[in-house]
Amino acid sequence: MIIKKAFKEDLETAAYLFDLYRQFYDQRSDIESAKEFLSERMENNESEIFLVLSEEKKKKNKGMGFVQLYPSFTSVGMKRIWILNDLFVHENFRKQGVAEALIARSKDLAIETNAKGIILETHFSNTAAQKLYDKIGFEKDGEHFYYYLKA
Repeated sequence: MIIKKAFKEDLETAAYLFDLYRQFYDQRSDIESAKEFLSERMENNESEIFLVLSEEKKKKNKGMGFVQLYPSFTSVGMKRIWILNDLFVHENFRKQGVAEALIARSKDLAIETNAKGIILETHFSNTAAQKLYDKIGFEKDGEHFYYYLKA
């Protein structure tokens, strides 16, 4: 497998995976809006997107998975933090180490940017993801409540 940072020339692959990711969360397919959204993130340097691609050149490579991280800061820690907002592995490539590879690349990004760390959230019912995060070394935050205010 090949892990690479997504650039404009990777927009088709990134948008394809992003659209599948959104469908996983019960959103309707909208590939054009997915392209537009990701293109804006890329153009404005508002996120880091990494793709996992198959090394097999014979197949049309739509991508195996992706991760998207958004930069933020911790005022108390006076450092950057990364928000791992989106992580998706195509169903044909699950249980092959793709998610672990994407998280490892995300951790490398945090180290490269001298960040304090990576934060993420997942739904209570997503036990598969929780097992993965526990296995990799993420720690559940038992000290804080997270709130959401709808705009």
